[in-house]
Order: sequence, then C-alpha cells, then structure tokens
Amino acid sequence: MSFEERLKDLGITLPPPRPPAFGYVPVVVEGGLAWVSGQLPWDGDGLMARGRLGEAVDVETGRAVARCCLLNGLAVLREALGTLDRVKRVVKVVGFVSSAPGFFDQPAVVDGASRALAEIFGDAGRHARSAVGVAALPRDVPVEIEFVTSVQ
Repeated sequence: MSFEERLKDLGITLPPPRPPAFGYVPVVVEGGLAWVSGQLPWDGDGLMARGRLGEAVDVETGRAVARCCLLNGLAVLREALGTLDRVKRVVKVVGFVSSAPGFFDQPAVVDGASRALAEIFGDAGRHARSAVGVAALPRDVPVEIEFVTSVQ
C-alpha cells in the first residue's frame, strides 16, 4: 500500500500547505534527503494552542499539537515532492517544546508526532529523535516540529 493510500485508509486529510511568513523555504531536497522546516500548529487560519507545557498546556494537548505540526509538515513535504510516495523513510525528528520551569516531559509531548509517523509510514516512519525544551517559541505556540526524510 502506498503512503498516500495509507493516509486515506486512516481518514487523515492533510491541511493545505502554508507559505512561509519569513525568509526561508518550507522544504529543501538535497542529496536524497528532504529537510522540512519547523512547523507550527496551524489549524485553519488560527493556531491550535498557545502557551507553555507545564503552565497553560497539558501533556495530552501537547501531543495533539505535535501531531498537528507534523501533519502541517507532511503537507509542505507533499507539495515539494508531488507525493508522499517518494518518501523512503523518516530519518530524524526534532521537537521543540515550550516548557515552564520544572517541566521535563518533552519526550511524551513529541510522541504525538512520532506516533503519527509510525501510523502513516509503518517501519519507514521509525526515526531518530530529539525532544528539546525551550523557553519560548514563535507566536507563543507550545510545540514546533521539524524533520528529515530520505526520498527517491
């Protein structure tokens, strides 16, 4: 089954890709890799959530936000590649988690993105990962996700 068919079977509709608001490109394809720029949790015209984990946002919501970021990333990746069926495997995921002092569950939050990749890509979605706590993120979002895939 292709990855595009898998999305349909799972009932996942990717959002429309958002153009960048600043001076970068959403995806760079080079040397057999596709580098997806950090994605925020855009949900339609607004953001899914704002605030820091351990204050305004709980872990369960953080996981959902990470998944939303990942789906936005897949949308720009599909636009760059023409189809997600060109993905050979997910190589690396980096999740940035806006964290209140004393919040240490960043890996549990970034699992929202990791689980979605496994659901969509199966074994090809298993990846290396970093989950990094930060003091603040753009637009006061709780999570930002970037990732790298190998492509054909």
